Amino acid sequence: MDKKKILEVKDLRVIFHHEHEIMTAVEDVSFSLELGETLGIVGESGSGKSVTALSLLRLIPYPEGEIKKGNIFFRGTDGSVSSILMLSEEQLQNIRGKEIGMIFQEPMTSLNPVLTCGGQVAETMRWHLKIDRKEAKMRTIEWFNEVRLPRAEAIFKSYPHQLSGGQKQRVMIAMAMSCNPNLLIADEPTTALDVSVQQTILDLMKELQARHGMSILFITHDLKLVSGFADRTLVMYKGKIVEEGKTEQVFKSPSDPYTVGLMMCRPTADKRLKKLPTIEEFLNSSGPLPVTETESEEQRKARHDKIYSQHPILQVSNLETVFPSHYSFFGKADTFVKAINSVSFDVYPGETLGIVGESGSGKTTLGRSILQLIRSRSGKIIFNGLEIQSLTQQKLRSVRKDLQIIFQDPYSSLNPRLTAGNAIMEAMLPLAQYQERDARKQRAIELLGMVGLGYEYFDRYPHEFSGGQRQRVCIARTLAVKPKLIICDESVSALDVSIQAQILNLLNSLKSEFGLTYIFISHDLSVVWFMADRVIVMQNGLISDG
Repeated sequence: MDKKKILEVKDLRVIFHHEHEIMTAVEDVSFSLELGETLGIVGESGSGKSVTALSLLRLIPYPEGEIKKGNIFFRGTDGSVSSILMLSEEQLQNIRGKEIGMIFQEPMTSLNPVLTCGGQVAETMRWHLKIDRKEAKMRTIEWFNEVRLPRAEAIFKSYPHQLSGGQKQRVMIAMAMSCNPNLLIADEPTTALDVSVQQTILDLMKELQARHGMSILFITHDLKLVSGFADRTLVMYKGKIVEEGKTEQVFKSPSDPYTVGLMMCRPTADKRLKKLPTIEEFLNSSGPLPVTETESEEQRKARHDKIYSQHPILQVSNLETVFPSHYSFFGKADTFVKAINSVSFDVYPGETLGIVGESGSGKTTLGRSILQLIRSRSGKIIFNGLEIQSLTQQKLRSVRKDLQIIFQDPYSSLNPRLTAGNAIMEAMLPLAQYQERDARKQRAIELLGMVGLGYEYFDRYPHEFSGGQRQRVCIARTLAVKPKLIICDESVSALDVSIQAQILNLLNSLKSEFGLTYIFISHDLSVVWFMADRVIVMQNGLISDG
């Protein structure tokens, strides 16, 4: 192995066993990473990029998954080269976290829910750096400040469920960087972060890379991030590398139609498209590039005139939601933080209202307060003429079928012990017309078809789906109860750009077909620009623009 290289992957093949099938997730993948270099890996959900990353630390679940062929060589701090596949579990434990750090894709399921965030980071440093509890706490708080976590000392004592999605991601980043690894594997490290914090994290990673000579393997669906961050880029499709080269070259003159499709299917702010182009259109096109129809200002105005001439379906007035930030000696909350502060707005039938804001601005808390998943302290929420806060639990349950939510993290919102079909059927139990199992099953199959998943997915469990497919299952489950208003809480933030385009097109087509109304919560301005009829901006629990 060349002395300039820290990592070399040769002819990697990874398979997964599904019932009597063998599925190949990664096929003949070879690449190398030099000392101090940043290598970007891009590709759609299910392309094999995350499986490749997990293979580097032998984190593929066995016996379901198996590294069938190939080799992975890593150069340690002392200059010696090891074959990762030949190391004992004890030797691997000394490398994981210390010499190779990893930022996982889904922070909500990667953090231990019964341990404080600070305790989890401190534990990593105590194990690898052999430092005492006091120093580990001090260094953890320093790292929390580095990754721009607000109230670092309070977050040290907080549990994962008490943080926003973006805040949890920053805890994961602090944990991965805490031992100053030689190689950092960043699997979608900025997915849940708003644009300003994204850039802060990328700048921090670059600063640490320069200071410590660290190499970075950067996996993301955001081509814009790769273009400004990576030295070289690999493009993966169906488990194989379809394009490779210097980042500037790959982006200026892509040679593979799949790469061209990845670049074209992201929403843009310069025009309002009726439908986003998808990867399949580029892969199946032998002629000129697909053309997507735009919505004219006249068409948009006519549509809005029709929407806003109606009575609002939802009215929120002076809503205030608080969380305890400090408890007295007797365990009673005596200090509160206003997560939502006197927020008022209306939503009209058939409208998509966009809510944007940085992580921690209160947008997710607002969505959950509307559903009464979090109880508000004051204010009014009126849905279809009913004041939500004054309803009994029984009446509230009957209203909730009309008022649904698609959560940010599809993996943690699905029961791991239920198949996709059973998860959808379970949601239909309260509906009178679906009391017979056969009727529920038939409807579940129809719903899977509507979201682009065939009958063969009915009996699969959540862990057998890609991230985009899991989100489609969640959408199908939401539609099962025939809702009138759906809150989409960062519902595409965890998806790569190609699957994101499919889900956004799907949401818009379902909106037209079923007459749905959306509250679309996101930190991605380009996505909100494509989806929303009207936008409100949140900051520190307040609406700062309307």
